[in-house]
Amino acid sequence: MLFREDALEQIRSGRVSVVFRRWRQARVKAGTRLRTMIGLVEVRSVARVSDVFAADAEPAGYDSVEALRADIPGDPARPLYRVEVGFAGADPRVALRDDLVGLAEVLARLDRMDSGARRGPWTRTVLGLIAARPATRAGDLFADAGYADLASFKRDVRRLKELGLTESLEVGYRLSARGVAVLQA
Repeated sequence: MLFREDALEQIRSGRVSVVFRRWRQARVKAGTRLRTMIGLVEVRSVARVSDVFAADAEPAGYDSVEALRADIPGDPARPLYRVEVGFAGADPRVALRDDLVGLAEVLARLDRMDSGARRGPWTRTVLGLIAARPATRAGDLFADAGYADLASFKRDVRRLKELGLTESLEVGYRLSARGVAVLQA
């Protein structure tokens, strides 16, 4: 589920607590925590509804129900879903970026990821490439890392991000302090 940057700021401040989407079927479940650029957004409830009402406008961040209706993303022929959301705190991966404790465990995890990979060892190659070429588009990196396709490269970078080793930039990536320490170890 994607949010515009202004909507995320309003969710963080508490001004927006409900969003509407048009989907074939619900794409999120209550209790899900979504990682966003502002941190975690929790999905508190999801319900298929027939329409939006005047009482929905303010919690959705609109001055009128007409403005809300006009701004609902998705195909108007699809069912309408009302999703209650709330800010659920910082992304836990951010704290990991500076955590230099337990590096032996991280190294062991990388070894397991490498040993189980069909394409062979990849973790240090990707970390080294990001270290050498920070803020470079993934499309300009994946072939140099030995990947045949961009999607597989991005998936693997996300796996490293889960460990707090990389950070996504507006364009490309960079190593976190933890990533630098792991690469040097």
